[in-house]
Amino acid sequence: MSDEFLSQEEIDALLGGGEEEKKEEEVKEPIAPFDFSQVEHIKKGGLPGFELIFERWIKAFREEVRKILPHVNMITKENIYISRFQSFMLKIPLPSSYTIFSMRPLKESALLVVDSRLVFTVISVLFGGPAKPFKVEGREFTKLEMKVVQDFINAALKTFEQVWDAFYPVMIEIRSIELNPSLARIVSPNEKVVIVECKMDIDGYEAPFYYCFPQSMFLPIKEIIYSQVAFAEDPVWKKNIEEKIYKLNVKLKLELVRKKTKIRDILSWEEGTEIPLFVSKEEEFSLYVEDRHKFMAKLGKVKDKYAAMITKPVLEEE
Repeated sequence: MSDEFLSQEEIDALLGGGEEEKKEEEVKEPIAPFDFSQVEHIKKGGLPGFELIFERWIKAFREEVRKILPHVNMITKENIYISRFQSFMLKIPLPSSYTIFSMRPLKESALLVVDSRLVFTVISVLFGGPAKPFKVEGREFTKLEMKVVQDFINAALKTFEQVWDAFYPVMIEIRSIELNPSLARIVSPNEKVVIVECKMDIDGYEAPFYYCFPQSMFLPIKEIIYSQVAFAEDPVWKKNIEEKIYKLNVKLKLELVRKKTKIRDILSWEEGTEIPLFVSKEEEFSLYVEDRHKFMAKLGKVKDKYAAMITKPVLEEE
């Protein structure tokens, strides 16, 4: 009677359970320890001083680059974060331009990466095409495209040096311009770097470019990079305001004398009527700037024109 019942092995064989268990056992791999050092860690924020540096640089660079390309609508700083150098380099499309530059007296070198999408968009617009990159299949930049890259780099680094001048003077020097990313290694692959992502709006198309700095580069001036105290006054804004003020036209008025006259006498005045003022060259008169009494002056003459020589300023209390 017992021969009529199936054994467990026969049941497993009919259901296919035994083979699956064997396969699962074969697929299993030995457990390996997890290496946390290989995980890319992106840290955003925490560099308020650096944020302000780039906000000011963008203002200055926007004016400079419009001399080269009037089609530029806006330049923005998208993000500043800390990442690993290798992770950053892997996301840059080819071809791209890698400018290695130094910021003496700071040690180490930094990168300015001009994305191919930006170069091809600029070329397209310059020759009357649409504001979008054209297709490129794994070729290097031509001489014309390299000229555009060079102009862009010179304008960017020139204004970048000017912005730094206000609080920590640096001398920026281009060391080389590379098209091969393997030749643009400024630090080891796993070392942390500060990435600044920027975008340039050209007739509605946003093309990216990047700055890359070794994190250790700014250790000597970390109080500037990690603080906003050093940026209480915006030098670029101040310079622009000064230039605009110097170009303003103002109204000057020299008051020689004040007299009280009756209406009937004024009505009797005609063309050619002489009004005696009884003033002398030795007297000081009030000089008004936009109806505000600002200076005392003496009456004089230069060639065939009357003039006023300022003798002293007038304080607000006076």
